[in-house]
Amino acid sequence: MADREEGKEPRKKSATVCGFPISIFFIVVNEFCERFSYYGMRAVLVLYFKYFLRWDDDFATTIYHTFVALCYLTPILGAIVADSWLGKFKTIVYLSIVYTLGQVVLAVSAIHDITDANRDGIPDNMTVHVALSMAGLMLIALGTGGIKPCVAAFGGDQFQDHQEKQRSTFFSIFYLSINAGSLLSTVITPILRAQECGIYTQQKCYSLAFGVPAALMVVALIVFIVGSGMYIKTPPQGNIMVKVCSCIGFAIKNRFRHRAAEFPKRTHWMDWSEEKYDKLLIAQVKMVLKVLFLYIPLPMFWALFDQQGSRWTLQATTMDGNFGFLIIQPDQMQTVNPILILVLVPIVESAIYPLIAKCKINFTPLRRMTVGMLFAALAFIAAALVQIQIDETLPKFPSSTVGQVKFINMNNKLVAVTTGTDTFTLGAFAANEEYLTFDKTFLLNVEGVVDHKITLVNGSRTTMVIVPGMTVPIPFTDITAKPEQGANAIRFFNGFGSVLNVTVGSLNFGDIVTNNMSDYVALQQGSAEFKIRSSTQECVYSQDLGFGSSYTLIIPPTFAFGANCEQSIRPVVDIRPNIIHMAWQIPQYFLITVGEVVFSVTGLEFSYSQAPSNMKSVLQAGWLLTVAVGNIVVLIVAEAATLPDQWAEYILFASLLLVVCFIFAVMAYFYTYIDPAKIEAQFAHKDPEEEEKRKSVEMTRKDSVEHSKEDRRSSDSSANEEETKQTRI
Repeated sequence: MADREEGKEPRKKSATVCGFPISIFFIVVNEFCERFSYYGMRAVLVLYFKYFLRWDDDFATTIYHTFVALCYLTPILGAIVADSWLGKFKTIVYLSIVYTLGQVVLAVSAIHDITDANRDGIPDNMTVHVALSMAGLMLIALGTGGIKPCVAAFGGDQFQDHQEKQRSTFFSIFYLSINAGSLLSTVITPILRAQECGIYTQQKCYSLAFGVPAALMVVALIVFIVGSGMYIKTPPQGNIMVKVCSCIGFAIKNRFRHRAAEFPKRTHWMDWSEEKYDKLLIAQVKMVLKVLFLYIPLPMFWALFDQQGSRWTLQATTMDGNFGFLIIQPDQMQTVNPILILVLVPIVESAIYPLIAKCKINFTPLRRMTVGMLFAALAFIAAALVQIQIDETLPKFPSSTVGQVKFINMNNKLVAVTTGTDTFTLGAFAANEEYLTFDKTFLLNVEGVVDHKITLVNGSRTTMVIVPGMTVPIPFTDITAKPEQGANAIRFFNGFGSVLNVTVGSLNFGDIVTNNMSDYVALQQGSAEFKIRSSTQECVYSQDLGFGSSYTLIIPPTFAFGANCEQSIRPVVDIRPNIIHMAWQIPQYFLITVGEVVFSVTGLEFSYSQAPSNMKSVLQAGWLLTVAVGNIVVLIVAEAATLPDQWAEYILFASLLLVVCFIFAVMAYFYTYIDPAKIEAQFAHKDPEEEEKRKSVEMTRKDSVEHSKEDRRSSDSSANEEETKQTRI
């Protein structure tokens, strides 16, 4: 009855199970599927850029962080639309449709066969795939960001006033569904990506890795709509962010208009909005601005944190993912973060913080956030140390001004080779361990017979095979980059006296004639079983393959079919496999996760404790904005920095965060904690005399403004110019 008297619709009572509204189960399932969809897609995104769209590491990182930044900018738009026009339910439905469409478009963009006219496994029109990818990502950013501020709040709306305990439990379950969706998707989608699929040729299945998240988003939308009849749908009541921005804008505009010396100064610049806005709102805005000022240094933390999905994933592609009992894909290392979150949050909250309190250390929220930044900086120092070790194991490929060459001796004896002034010997059916580097041309002499002038292609690697009875070696072009996605590039040289056919599984090296080299075939990590066949006989040769290696397998002239035939096959290492284990990334993941627990959880807690009761959403929007700005910082550094080594970039980010950490510590030192409830209580009951005095002051100010206008009528055009300037500001 009271609600009707106030002109409001009474809240309908929804059916309950165990004290919980049935409607919340649809919301929780929806959130699980949506988070699975988002994090699953995001887990493989940077590798899709690198290996499918063929972008370099820097550009892939730039586009990745541009996308993440958009995902954290659009929540502001979603909140305004939901609270001011459509309401939460319609906003979630409409933007989920946009979201689903984006996921489908992205999955279609990853089908290589749609533009592969010559059926060689490589898209012929990459522009089509890039355009579809960017369109899909734009729709996803609008959808996921737009519904982000609505779903949790819509779930909270389903509870009655007497269900505070159930509402609290719901938010815990809701948070659990987010982490469960994130964890499962970052495990599953990299496995799907590693599969091979295609209509004409089999390639890494990015379309499946994106398609499953798209299907989960369809499920999320359907589940949410099915529960429509059970929801409590609160009509839009206006968005507080719009009101706050209007209040701040009016204060700035009014202050600018009254910048002349004849106008008395006011205690705070927000007091210049008193002519239009209530003092309670002004006081609340002051509290919000005080916290938002502390947010200024925070983007630097997110600039480091969100590189788990870009730089750290790319780092893992150059490492060994063999954990013995299972093989870890580079993008699966991201699962370490949600796993550690689930472990560390209860430990920190129930053990670490109480222990610090018992030691009588005043570990305030802002001090915790400072420590969180330090841990993130340490994580990047650890990443730099790992990168230095990786760089020492990577092959030194030739620059654009030199060429590299390796020699293979197919003679059943030692052979002396002279290159310029250097002489070395090669054993029977053996090769030199390292490539030799030359400036385009050099003189070559085999067994002292005659000098030959050899010309190399700059930036290339060449294998020169010395075969019996020939004084000039046969040149073959080698690969000049690590095999992609942890694969191994394998080829065969046939020194046998007849044509041989080599297969491994369903892959065929083709018929290899005598003294010729096969093309490279990409094989995954594990034990590879090669079948070497003549017209009537077969030999099986097995070799264990790691990650990112390249081998030339020599079939010597002395090869013979029969028992122990495989023992005569000689492997020559062209590129060594990755030897730095992915487990070395765990310390940096541990440090960044500790930083997240101490920084992020505490930051939200601090913000809510310092925010007015009706403006927590404003601070939530500000918090998400710091994440967006942090990702923008990454893309600026990735494009602007010209550091030659990746470890140096890690050190740069760590150094920047340490500087920002110091600035934040100084800001925190001078911050005075407040109790918003007490400040708001001061305005709960207005003193009639104070109200009359305020009105009198406002009338006096208006009269002053009118007199000022009369005095300045002759310069209206000048005033208009000033107002135009203020509008631009």
